[in-house]
Amino acid sequence: MHTNPTPPPYSSLVAVGDSFTEGMSDLLPDGSYRGWADLLAARMAVRTPGFRYANLAVRGKLIGQIVDEQVPVAAAMNADVITLVGGLNDTLRPKCDMGRVRGLLTEAVERLAPSCRQLVLMRSPGRQGPVLERFRPRMEELFGVVDELAAKHGALVVDLYGAPSLADPRLWDVDRLHLTAEGHRRVAEAVWQTLGHEAEDSEWHTPMPATPPPGWATRRVADVRFARQHLLPWIGRRLTGRSSGDGRPAKRPELLPYETRS
Repeated sequence: MHTNPTPPPYSSLVAVGDSFTEGMSDLLPDGSYRGWADLLAARMAVRTPGFRYANLAVRGKLIGQIVDEQVPVAAAMNADVITLVGGLNDTLRPKCDMGRVRGLLTEAVERLAPSCRQLVLMRSPGRQGPVLERFRPRMEELFGVVDELAAKHGALVVDLYGAPSLADPRLWDVDRLHLTAEGHRRVAEAVWQTLGHEAEDSEWHTPMPATPPPGWATRRVADVRFARQHLLPWIGRRLTGRSSGDGRPAKRPELLPYETRS
């Protein structure tokens, strides 16, 4: 019987990116965010004594900010694995210079790939709905760049965009921009398997069981709540040039041993 070779033991992980990698909206009881990168680190720590983890991601960051603020720090850590997910916030801006995004993403990969044993890139998931349809061409152009850079620099690509299960609105928070806890769990599983590990949970790309769709009144209430609590503040930040991550430090700025919780 053919078995997959055991992946090499990785002793450290550094996560680079924006709110997706910071862990929004996988909210813990203490008000902090967990997210797929923390879940992945916890798994890796169980297998490797002394495993170290840093998460430099900050919500709202554009690819230029990631290159300036996070990439040099991550490269200097010389971790075994680095994950890089960025550029999607740029594609969601009213005006986006995709040529500039390509150049910055290329710079990030060229800096990070030689500094680690394995660089991991992603084709980010997209929630079904009008926002995805409006920005789909930009997103797919971004993911084309990701594929090209991965092939050139030996990076792995986790194709979350190609998994229809992750487009399910039930896996997205009320802000319609960030995954729920279940969504983050599936992403952690996807990265785990992409790194060569055997599946630990149910297949991450398995669709959720069908449920009756919400009624018209329920959808309208949700739309009003979304517009008031999330859409209008988001538009306000875009118009004033502010970001939800302004002045916010990284959640785990140093590459330190990951303490597993009992």
